[in-house]
Amino acid sequence: MGHVSAPFGIQGWIKVHPYTETNMGLASYPTWWLGKQGSYQTYEVLEARAQGAEVVARLKGFEDREAALTLRGMEVAVPRSELPKARRDEYYWSDLIGLTVVNTAGETFGTVKNLLETGANDVLVVSGEQERLIPFVRQVVLGVDLQGKTIQVDWGADY
Repeated sequence: MGHVSAPFGIQGWIKVHPYTETNMGLASYPTWWLGKQGSYQTYEVLEARAQGAEVVARLKGFEDREAALTLRGMEVAVPRSELPKARRDEYYWSDLIGLTVVNTAGETFGTVKNLLETGANDVLVVSGEQERLIPFVRQVVLGVDLQGKTIQVDWGADY
């Protein structure tokens, strides 16, 4: 859902770069999971507000800048059960990572390693024999089968 980019001020606040559609999407959750590489701990959010494109927050137990500095670089997550259900033709990025990408000719490009936010549209980073960047737009992505773990694209192998 985001990552802690820096301390904010001297009273234990942190600045978070959110990965949510709007920055206030992250601020609405009362508990955050913070950690790295799959090891998370829960923290109560005492206050959170938008600060430009970022979110600034004060977590229980962090009273000064030095304490907040220990959180720098940590990933911010919330329990999947608390997320709203994705609407039709919408997907959480975490659901797309690991899916196999196949084009209309039946050629397998590899698996989704990551996604990039470019401003114009999101981009699938597909890792296989070579790394491919494939725009995640309706004209290119023909279908996503979460149960079958595949994404079908209209994308040539020579692109």
